[in-house]
Amino acid sequence: MGFEALLGNERLKDNLRSSLGRGKASHFYLISGPAGSGKRTLARLLAAALMCEGANPPCGTCSGCRKIANGLHPDFITVDDPEKKTVPVDLIRKAMADIYIQPNEGKRKIYLLPRGQDLNLSGQNALLKILEEPPPYGAFLLLTDNPERLLPTVRSRCVELALRPLDEPLLRRELERRFPGNDGISAAISRSGGYLGQAIELLEGNAQIPQQTLDFCEAFTLRNTMTLVKTLVSMEKWKRDQWIPMLQQWTSILEEALASRSGGRAISEQARAIAASRSSADILSAIRQIQKCTEYAQGNVSCAAISGYLQWVLR
Repeated sequence: MGFEALLGNERLKDNLRSSLGRGKASHFYLISGPAGSGKRTLARLLAAALMCEGANPPCGTCSGCRKIANGLHPDFITVDDPEKKTVPVDLIRKAMADIYIQPNEGKRKIYLLPRGQDLNLSGQNALLKILEEPPPYGAFLLLTDNPERLLPTVRSRCVELALRPLDEPLLRRELERRFPGNDGISAAISRSGGYLGQAIELLEGNAQIPQQTLDFCEAFTLRNTMTLVKTLVSMEKWKRDQWIPMLQQWTSILEEALASRSGGRAISEQARAIAASRSSADILSAIRQIQKCTEYAQGNVSCAAISGYLQWVLR
């Protein structure tokens, strides 16, 4: 399971292998990069390396490595509440108290903070108190997609590991291995900025299109008013929390089609079909109307009224 499980970023991985091989592990690592860049993958591998009992950490075969990989290690602790907009300072304070309790079974106690950019000032100041004098076995892995939102005093106490985009040939090989024969790979590479996670999300999202979206796209592409009306009528009794993501998905596909007409690459087959059959003016008008309906849904307009409005303006 060594660091080769993280694609690309060869210099970063070589530096980690060298420092860990010499026993020079830090107490605090800041792992930075945009969404889909591999921050969680690197954090898991680094945690395994810090716990590893074998040669060339992470060996992937010792008890520590296996438990980290399976999410079962009692000394690898996530500090977060995903339901909160910011990371509650109380969680940081609990970690401060917990870190002075000896590890359960590992040689280290590792705390993962997956949303570093969502630590408020109080949370960062509380974290600083631990970082100034951590116990010898303590380690923190702070993940962030925006290092600039962290205090300079926090960043100065860490070893920063900045993840880079993958070279296109490497990214293409990996995507072709995962999605053989997918026509959207080139477009996903272009839109992902070189980050594997973002490209995978784009391709998987395209593979999981609900029937209502398929029907809408077909009706809009072929100017089939009957199919459009049937699709919208079937959604009249939906709740707003069903309508909003559907409208957002339709907008996204239409925006992709519009970009395709301007020379961009479309991932989805539906966007390519719309771009081939409808004018840019048609597509732009539909985008505006659907965005207006999204605002209506967010503003508590009834779903039946939204359905009727779209039947009228898109037919």
